[in-house]
Amino acid sequence: MAETFHVGLLLYPNLTQLDLTGPAQVLSRAPGVKMHYLWKTIEPVPSDAGLSLMPTTTFKDCPQLDLICVPGGAGQTAIMSDEETLGFLRKQSERAKYVTSVCTGSLILGAAGLITGYKSACHWMYRDFLPAFGAIPVNARVVKDRNRISGGGVTAGIDFALTVVAEIWGADAAKEIQLFLEYNPQPPFDSGSPEKAGPELTARAKKALEAVLAQRAKTINDVAQRQRAGAS
Repeated sequence: MAETFHVGLLLYPNLTQLDLTGPAQVLSRAPGVKMHYLWKTIEPVPSDAGLSLMPTTTFKDCPQLDLICVPGGAGQTAIMSDEETLGFLRKQSERAKYVTSVCTGSLILGAAGLITGYKSACHWMYRDFLPAFGAIPVNARVVKDRNRISGGGVTAGIDFALTVVAEIWGADAAKEIQLFLEYNPQPPFDSGSPEKAGPELTARAKKALEAVLAQRAKTINDVAQRQRAGAS
């Protein structure tokens, strides 16, 4: 690919850093890619793991992106009502070749009105919130629907990015990047999804985040209601 391919990853306070850094590590190795780490300012942005990330490009100075990716994380709830960020995503998505997300980043795209009528992945704990924005939830590691590509929860961002590379640059390019990164998962436990973890462990996980789920549900319903009211 002779021309520069502009990839933008959204930063925001309390994002899950692996949602962003996993895809970034893969996509940055693709031919001709220029990476943009995007936020309102170029001040450090704290992640939900206490690790701060450095933006490279502000919304104002961002060129037209070929691919935009929105990660998830604890801060997703607040960003769903941040009109400056949502407006930036809408504007970029008008001409971007690919509009993408990882984990609960799909809910941010939903709040921006960008996945209505599209199939989408999301973290398993929050997948059922997607229909509030007219999206179609799919229980899959990676979901592609036209130019929307989404990854499931957190670690799925690596699979998502390899899928994107294969889509744009071909399977051989994706395989080579996978080899360079020695991405050869052999987890010590087979409990990475509700189906594998079983009902007891899944129920404990939901119980531990009961208050968070309730707050997110309220925010999502409020944002979805405002969205519907604005459309009527």
